[in-house]
Amino acid sequence: QVWLVESGGGLVQAGDSLRLSCAASGRTVDRYVMGWFRQLSGKEREFVAAILWYGGSSLSADSVKGRFTISIDNASNTVYLQMNSLKHGDTAVYFCAATPRRPSGGSWPDTARDYNNWGQGTQVTVSS
Repeated sequence: QVWLVESGGGLVQAGDSLRLSCAASGRTVDRYVMGWFRQLSGKEREFVAAILWYGGSSLSADSVKGRFTISIDNASNTVYLQMNSLKHGDTAVYFCAATPRRPSGGSWPDTARDYNNWGQGTQVTVSS
């Protein structure tokens, strides 16, 4: 079991930057793959990025490559999502998630169904 608490959301203007944080806790949290998803009202959760606790391997969705960066601080058990050059279309509730499913054969867990631990979400609103 992993407990996740997101923070850092808010209202920003297009072109601004924002950093989301996810504090993770649990006895075996470092065995999980950590991910970020986002969801607009009435739509399915969309994969944003995922990362391993050790080694730095990560995966980002094409829609955010070059603008968003996922990172991890092992000392504080915190996962970050640095979001630069924000667009109005990035407006959503952002969720931190964790899954025990490891990447295999180049395939990463990149759908909401792959993850079984979720935070409460944090709202990001980008005004145009």
